[in-house]
Amino acid sequence: MNNQDDIILRTENLTKRYGGVHALEEANFTLKRGEHVAIVGDNGAGKSTFVRQITGVEQPSSGDIFFEGQRVEFNSPLEAREAGIESVFQDLALCNDLDVPSNLFLGREELLFKFGPFSILDEKKMMQKAKEVLERTAIKIPDLSNHVGDMSGGQRQCVAISRSASFASKLIIMDEPTAALGVQETTQVENIIRGLKEQGVPLILISHNLRQVFNLVDKIWVFRRGRIVGEVIAAETDGNEIVSMITGMQDGVHEKASYI
Repeated sequence: MNNQDDIILRTENLTKRYGGVHALEEANFTLKRGEHVAIVGDNGAGKSTFVRQITGVEQPSSGDIFFEGQRVEFNSPLEAREAGIESVFQDLALCNDLDVPSNLFLGREELLFKFGPFSILDEKKMMQKAKEVLERTAIKIPDLSNHVGDMSGGQRQCVAISRSASFASKLIIMDEPTAALGVQETTQVENIIRGLKEQGVPLILISHNLRQVFNLVDKIWVFRRGRIVGEVIAAETDGNEIVSMITGMQDGVHEKASYI
């Protein structure tokens, strides 16, 4: 396998403008197969904007995205998902009025039969598969028939992450997956991420938690003011250097950072 074959995701000069605001400017990024990377930067640095372009939530103003060696233009998150990219955003995208199996298989429902516009769900099969999915990701939810809206924030986050982790065939992206979780729930999520690494599933993690970043990823990409300002191997750097890049201190600029 040559170097190009080893790259699953690449962007060239990816740019996003909202009127006169340059939210993302000429981002050149690469992700190798099986690699776990973190995207870090302070609020407004362009991290989430970058991910929204990759996952089809928004379309770039200019620049190119290459996935599995092919130039792609995802017009929706569904198109990105169909290509093999799963994502967990901070809003979770769960349906509060549905139970756990229905959320896990949302858009991928198991059917007893389908006749034209009419179909009947195979709820028994979905429940069994949901139990298997949660077991694989070591997530414990007492009653899967409860509506997701009645669950704690941590349980809801774990359902969203488990859904993506179970169906991600080629790439998974997590945007601040543990930001609102307690210690035990955070540990669960981090164990899911480690499991994905063992399975060889590449991952992009956006996180403000530098301890978490250094514990989980191979490489760190630093964003500041809409630009990529650093790309470093996690094992070859430390928190001080990363914070220096985030705040601009390495360039003689000082900005207050909100990292821990």
